[in-house]
Amino acid sequence: MANTQSGSLILSDADQRVQLRRAVIASTIGTAIEWYDFFLYSVVTGLVFAKLFFPKSDPLVGTLEAFAIYAVGFVARPVGAAIFGHYGDRIGRKSTLIATLMVMGLATFAVALVPTYESIGIWGAIILTILRFIQGVGVGGEWGGSVLMSMEWARSHDSRGFIASWPQFGVPCGLFLANLAVLSVSQISGADFLTWGWRIPFLLSLILVAVGLYIRLGILETPVFTKLVAENRIERTPILQVIREQPKTIILSAFARMAEQAPFYIFTAYVFAYGVGTLKLSRDFLLVAVLVASVVSFFSIPICGHLSDRYGRKKVYLTGAILTGIFGFIYFAMLGTGVWAVIFLAIVLSLVPHDIMYGPQAALIAESFTGRLRYSGASLGYQLASVIAGGPAPLIAAALYEHYQSPYAIALYIAACAVLTIVAVALMSDYTGKAIDEERTAPAASVV
Repeated sequence: MANTQSGSLILSDADQRVQLRRAVIASTIGTAIEWYDFFLYSVVTGLVFAKLFFPKSDPLVGTLEAFAIYAVGFVARPVGAAIFGHYGDRIGRKSTLIATLMVMGLATFAVALVPTYESIGIWGAIILTILRFIQGVGVGGEWGGSVLMSMEWARSHDSRGFIASWPQFGVPCGLFLANLAVLSVSQISGADFLTWGWRIPFLLSLILVAVGLYIRLGILETPVFTKLVAENRIERTPILQVIREQPKTIILSAFARMAEQAPFYIFTAYVFAYGVGTLKLSRDFLLVAVLVASVVSFFSIPICGHLSDRYGRKKVYLTGAILTGIFGFIYFAMLGTGVWAVIFLAIVLSLVPHDIMYGPQAALIAESFTGRLRYSGASLGYQLASVIAGGPAPLIAAALYEHYQSPYAIALYIAACAVLTIVAVALMSDYTGKAIDEERTAPAASVV
């Protein structure tokens, strides 16, 4: 089946195809589980956390406080990127991915056990904040490893956009599962749902983690990392080295995500608070609408990844950014009609401009970093956007609406994010169809 040569694993074409398939499946399923955990918190935040952990606050203040805890997970994501990026470039993609899954899954399971304000006062919110931080650390290290595990097994330069889009596919899968789980338990009567029903989806996380671990333990390390080990090109401090060598790429990667990430969390998290509190829509209606939107993404993400292989990462990505900047206004106009069918369509379509960016995004960012620093650099660039985009987005949206009493203030914010993304992507290099095992910068000066 396989032998080694100079410490590097040599596989037949058939074995490489098998490993590629296993790597893609393991990355996609594992990422779906991790995002289920992360999105579950997002969905429940807008529905119940303000009532359970900040019951004495004004409804708006309680919502802002709940979303502040929600934002902590985003602040933690660059921390996770630095920690797991270091080990991903030091000990390998596979081992690091197993660790991220464990961290994320156990923290999510623990959320189900947190007592509410009624039981232990403000300590419930404090424990929730700590667990949310741990969640953020776990997901901060997950993305880079999942993308590299798939992309670095790709046998052709011409298919990396499509291959790398499959871990991205885990996002709508996780969103679908999280909304489905909450929709299922929401059938429990109101009082019981608030008391214990919302905890069930968090408890189920432990089962999903077991499934993810079983799948990930059965894959091999990527050829790119195996080659780096064989050539003795492993960095001692990859996170510091990538900051020294490719700081511009890290910063541009972060700003490239502004139009993708900030609107995404407005459309999938803030919509619950806005829909229930302002538009007086039912919780289940919103859950079903977001569920259907995530199903659309099952198709649009890999399709857009494939299109980036054909037309180039930057062209496809910039198209998505422009459409996102325009769609924010259309989205809130449709919500404002008060017609359920139009509102439903707005929510279902809301992720399509996002997916035009998200499909090629993994390859666009990961290809920009040299192999020996790729886990650290790609993870850091990707997750820094969580601090400037995803984390504060629901908070900013809630504050803008409260101040201006108009959803179009939020649409302007989305448009501003799109402008930043357009500038950043225009300044990035496009490595579509080019080799990924070559040096993007000068050779390493300090290796072991």
